[in-house]
Amino acid sequence: MAEPEEKIVCVNRRARHDYFIEETYEAGLVLRGSEVKSLRDGKANLKDSYARILKGEAFLLNAHISPYSAANQFNHEPTRTRKLLLHKQEIRRLTGKVMERGLTLIPLRLYFKSGKAKIELGLARGKKLYDKRETLRRKAAQREVERSLKSRT
Repeated sequence: MAEPEEKIVCVNRRARHDYFIEETYEAGLVLRGSEVKSLRDGKANLKDSYARILKGEAFLLNAHISPYSAANQFNHEPTRTRKLLLHKQEIRRLTGKVMERGLTLIPLRLYFKSGKAKIELGLARGKKLYDKRETLRRKAAQREVERSLKSRT
């Protein structure tokens, strides 16, 4: 059977720059109708967002989904807290890892899969400034190697 088609709404590019991503999880989102319409228009931003586990439930905080222009009085608040849909075992496992090892849950990308809004969460450890510099140095060196190989052919 073919894989369901994914339509990416937005990607958190800062996440891989600021954090080491150790594991990724896929979670569903509890959304309102105007939020879904806005996401289909591609109007979302995950820049300063993060996920928390409170009382055995996962929540997405600070994710900005722009108000839908045609929704008038039934519109949503752009940065409201949204519930994440994960299995109880996944939530327990994430709670343990976040508590014991000082990791955080960072949203990496927001997308539609088989018509359902999904979010990819990364279990992440923060990078220090020297780690970020090292990553940039490695990328620049790789780019230089590729450029020299391209000029030879």
